[in-house]
Amino acid sequence: MINTGDTAFVLVCAALVMVMTPGLAFFYGGLVRRKNVLAIMMQSFISMGVVTVVWVAVGYSLAFSGNLGGIIGNLSWAGLHDVGTHPNIWAPHIPALAHFSFQEMFAIITPALITGAFADRVHFKSYLKFLVLWSVLVYVPIVHWVWGGGFLARWGVRDFAGGMVVHTSAGFAALASVWVVGARKFAPGEKTVPHNVAFVGLGTGLLWFGWFGFNAGSALAANGIAAQAFVNTDIAASVAMCTWTAISWWRAGKPSIVGAFTGAVAGLACITPCAGYVPTWASFGIGFLAGSICYGAVAFRNKMKWDDALDVWAAHGVGGLLGSVLLGVFAYISVNSTGANGLAAGNASFFGKQVAAALLIAAYAFVVTWLILKVLNYFEPIRVADDVELAGLDTEMEEEHAYELA
Repeated sequence: MINTGDTAFVLVCAALVMVMTPGLAFFYGGLVRRKNVLAIMMQSFISMGVVTVVWVAVGYSLAFSGNLGGIIGNLSWAGLHDVGTHPNIWAPHIPALAHFSFQEMFAIITPALITGAFADRVHFKSYLKFLVLWSVLVYVPIVHWVWGGGFLARWGVRDFAGGMVVHTSAGFAALASVWVVGARKFAPGEKTVPHNVAFVGLGTGLLWFGWFGFNAGSALAANGIAAQAFVNTDIAASVAMCTWTAISWWRAGKPSIVGAFTGAVAGLACITPCAGYVPTWASFGIGFLAGSICYGAVAFRNKMKWDDALDVWAAHGVGGLLGSVLLGVFAYISVNSTGANGLAAGNASFFGKQVAAALLIAAYAFVVTWLILKVLNYFEPIRVADDVELAGLDTEMEEEHAYELA
């Protein structure tokens, strides 16, 4: 039976998650050099169009209808056939269209996250092809494995709002893209600092705001679990932001506002798989570990000279994987009866499953992304010419400029 309160709640949360993609556009847009701001923002916004078409045509059906060997769904819901105002098995108290819409917004932002890694150096037309292929070959199968009744779900793996499905997959795909595309090129004396920190702040605010819908909405009902997820989300992000700020202040002798923003995002990514399964007190520890370990991941990435331009791997990949593992530590059935008891409650088996699943998804996303980019690059260069890169990708836009110079 349809519950109107739950329906309204999920639809509002879907709208909040949608706001995250424009938020990501501003977040990334502020971090890049000014000559690339339109290109990176367009990569986020175009995902809203392209991925919607993919999700309607085959994505939602392959993720959530049927079950072929625990690996993928079928096409019985392709084109939204039989997805209407009645509920389906995944959300028995809301219309199937509400569940579709909520999941659609996750599908949109996930590949958009990857763009921060190869910022400033990939053809727009190559990115469009990547969007389609990555959504179908990487994102959709992982959704089915974890949320659509696939083999990981049957094994007992849990992921409340996308620590594995969204952040681990996108973060390790981002790392693969850096290895294939290569490092950025810079003109002599060119600075690599963010060109508009105010944009980064605006993007962070929109992401944090939307994340409440991302995590609380994953309860798929206006209930106590949604409230728990909401509170855990805010605490973990806040603690991670403070932790990152403290570490950067200690190391550099002054606080970094971009560091504070990045720390908050890392905390949000890390709490995502845990949000509706762990008690409030655990979110403090999760936030602290997110802020410190993801900060260390940035330092490690710098040491290895991986040119992940906007630290997608460190914030989302490491944050999502860490949170998925920490769920195996701090989960309690007393918080959510559909979850499990974790290591802290004496259940080492669940912890082991979480570790194995997170590593599997990281490896799958990395390998398949590497293959997708290699195949695309075989047919035509995915990277722009050196002169275009040095001039800025915004030169590919037709008479459009982020800033008009007098």
